Amino acid sequence: MVGFDEFSSGHTFISMMFFIVFGIIAFSIIKSTLQWSKNNNEPSLTVPAKVVTKRSNTRGGSGNSSAHTSYYVTFEVQSGDRLELKMNGRDYGQLVDGDFGLLSFQGTRYHTFERQKKESSV
Repeated sequence: MVGFDEFSSGHTFISMMFFIVFGIIAFSIIKSTLQWSKNNNEPSLTVPAKVVTKRSNTRGGSGNSSAHTSYYVTFEVQSGDRLELKMNGRDYGQLVDGDFGLLSFQGTRYHTFERQKKESSV
């Protein structure tokens, strides 16, 4: 009977781990879908904004796994409010802290940033 109890507790542990992993994956999918839907219901806005700061987050890359980098830029709008938007590496590389321009976005979804030329004082 001792062997049966060990098998039963091992099986229970594996089942619990399966449901925990499945729950985490399901939660992530639901959260992403809700954010996507919320963004679709938001109006597309184009506002004057300033690039405040940039950051990146790299995951993986150890051993035989590939690295993945996410890029984020914080913008400040005229009201003083700040928002951080995720974007691709190409757009991220073209922005510099202090840039002024027109930011187009929809909810948390970045569209474009058109840099405005600064008036030169002569």
